[in-house]
Amino acid sequence: METPSNEKFRDSIGTINEDGKRAWVYPKKPSGRYYEKRKIVSYGLLAFLFIAPFIKIGGNQFLMFNVLERRFNIFGFPFWPQDFYLFVISMLIGVVFVTLFTVGFGRIFCGWICPQTIFMEMVFRRIEYWIDGDRNKQRKLDRQKWDAEKIRKRLLKWFIFLVISFLIANIFLAYLIGSDKLIKYITEGPFQHTGTLIPLIIFTAVFYFVFAWFREQVCIIACPYGRLQGVLLDNKSIIVAYDHKRGEAENGRKKFRKNEDREALGHGDCIDCLQCVNVCPTGIDIRNGTQLECVNCTACIDECDHIMESINLPKGLIRYASEDEIENKKKFKFTPRLKGYTAVLIILVGILSGLLLLRTDVEARVLRLPGQLYEHKEGNIISNVFTYKLINKTTETISDVSFKLRQFKGDIKMVSTSDYFEVPAQGAAEGTLFIEIDKSELSGDKNKLMIEVYSKDELIETTTVNFLGPRSYN
Repeated sequence: METPSNEKFRDSIGTINEDGKRAWVYPKKPSGRYYEKRKIVSYGLLAFLFIAPFIKIGGNQFLMFNVLERRFNIFGFPFWPQDFYLFVISMLIGVVFVTLFTVGFGRIFCGWICPQTIFMEMVFRRIEYWIDGDRNKQRKLDRQKWDAEKIRKRLLKWFIFLVISFLIANIFLAYLIGSDKLIKYITEGPFQHTGTLIPLIIFTAVFYFVFAWFREQVCIIACPYGRLQGVLLDNKSIIVAYDHKRGEAENGRKKFRKNEDREALGHGDCIDCLQCVNVCPTGIDIRNGTQLECVNCTACIDECDHIMESINLPKGLIRYASEDEIENKKKFKFTPRLKGYTAVLIILVGILSGLLLLRTDVEARVLRLPGQLYEHKEGNIISNVFTYKLINKTTETISDVSFKLRQFKGDIKMVSTSDYFEVPAQGAAEGTLFIEIDKSELSGDKNKLMIEVYSKDELIETTTVNFLGPRSYN
């Protein structure tokens, strides 16, 4: 079926021309109330992004995602491989949170919080405006021959882009391997750690490629979130929308003419100035309705408000609104769908909070040695052999660690170590031990023992084991 002429734009994305080639986007420099608010949010988030790896809480890095060693710190809480279920729940909370806000408020995450948008629009494009000029000057410079001015501007821009990409790569590395290790590598010299230097160069090249060339294509082509919005949005979602009822009226849009009675002629408030298109960082026409490429950056809202103000028409022709509000004048309501996502989010947050409260700084695991039965020793003593592993999740060494039995009278004898040992900071201690109990204390062939772990006189953890003994016959 042939696509209607007014829907032709849906046959291709905004950054590809009719020949299938890249249509480079030259967005006009934005300005306005929303842009000023976005700058505050963006630079606050950028400051957080650059500072977070160097903040320590209780000796733990505030945020760290060490995939190679399977160690994660989230808001100062260390997550070890044994805590992976907590990390998974945290990620699920993040996904549900973003989903909830997408259902309610569209791609507000993309326009206001996404690092790709923040770096692209608030760092790299602003540098480009400073060096190359606004939209028209950039287009002229690209068509200009390679003279001294163009070479100077291009080299300066590319060099600054490369320096910033290198800085971002270092910060990214601080999140992966830890800020302490990164500072150590820098002070010792990068060539002493080529295993880290090579990935750093690769990260720098990737960031440079993304922000210098690939740009908005990340949001349109690479990011799966853009695809998800088509599933998550409905006619009740608040999005950056063009009020076609007001803008088109009966006879559509029309260029502005001074002292003309547009209402009497049946024309809408849209004067077809194309400023909302020119300012769009993904090159779309917001008047065509909800589109895959729109990241809800609000640049078109600011630009349209400025035009409406200049011709003495009410602002808000493009605004945050739902399709229901535009079509039926219905205000935003907390729908059953939103209530469902909110309930799921509250449940997950509750589960995570409970698990974090129950989580201890030390994890003890005592397991019976595989394939080993009990041993009958002199004095009617039954002995079992176990392996133990203690994981210290704190940044301080735990000293004078010992094991004691609860309820049962018996002895715990360590193998190859004294009865007291230490567990290194953010490390583990493991070994072998024997538990010996008088046969009269046992009740059958399987007995559940509670083992207490002490540091000096302080109980720091408990664990249970199954102790094997002779089967009793009545």
